[in-house]
Amino acid sequence: MRQLESSLTGCARAEHFHAATPLLESWALSQVAGTTVFLKCENVQPAGSFKIRGIGHFCQEMAKKGCRHLVCSSGGNAGIAAAYAARKLGIPATIVLPEGTSLQVVRRLQGEGAEVQLTGKVWDEASLKAQELATRAGWVNVPPFDHPLIWEGHASLVRELKAALGTPPGALVLAVGGGGLLAGVSAGLAEVGWQHVPIIAVETQGAHCFNAAVKAGRLVTLPDITSVAKSLGAKTVAARALACTQELEIISEVVEDVQAVSAVQQFLDDERMLVEPACGAALAVIYSGLLGRLQAEGRLRPSLASVVVIVCGGNSIDGGGLQALKARLGQS
Repeated sequence: MRQLESSLTGCARAEHFHAATPLLESWALSQVAGTTVFLKCENVQPAGSFKIRGIGHFCQEMAKKGCRHLVCSSGGNAGIAAAYAARKLGIPATIVLPEGTSLQVVRRLQGEGAEVQLTGKVWDEASLKAQELATRAGWVNVPPFDHPLIWEGHASLVRELKAALGTPPGALVLAVGGGGLLAGVSAGLAEVGWQHVPIIAVETQGAHCFNAAVKAGRLVTLPDITSVAKSLGAKTVAARALACTQELEIISEVVEDVQAVSAVQQFLDDERMLVEPACGAALAVIYSGLLGRLQAEGRLRPSLASVVVIVCGGNSIDGGGLQALKARLGQS
């Protein structure tokens, strides 16, 4: 991989908690895609995922307003970002997680100094508990994805892309969970004048609340999260994410769990980076041939200058976890 040289001065000023992450040209993925593929490596953020951009910004703004205790509901990445931001700010944090959360994530949160409470089967149930705690005086609930300050923070990612690339890519690929990254990237594209860049927004089957909403033309609540990509596990997407489809070219696609996990393994082999299945969903656009199919169907230009894939994070995975997922899905 080759890191694109650029000056990122001002993209992640010292007072921000997020890092200006590397933009790497991937030889392996470029070979598969038939065009240059760049990886925006949010998995190397200090809190392990892109979430620190928006959540760090939100927490800083709340601290300015006198917040005395942060509470966040999260399947992992948002909670880690909130705990990291709270530690940096010197504010106590309580993180409410679904009961199935990995011990690895719980330990990481406790290592950041946060109190961890386990509640409910899915994120939505943990969210209700967080909202209840946030009624206490001085406590503020940190929304994992659905708040304008979160989107404002995530938009910084696009400013870094503009600084590094100069010219717009032919397409941008990202995974969708609750829709915060999509809303923030959409805002960022509009801000830098790249609103014509198509976004391929990917989910796994069983965590496809955005795709269901796009098809229905309204918000849809999934009955349950059945995908192994737990970081994509919101049953209802943010209304702002659906609204973005009216303002930009957003192609909503769904991949199978087996494709996402296969992409995680291939990416590990190709780039020596282990990422979680939520991120594998985005990588599967390249590895599964979906990008080429979209071009063949005329939904993307037949010739793309480059493609940027947002490598969103890798907190909720380790070697044993990947092997367990592969066994569960019948992969050798």
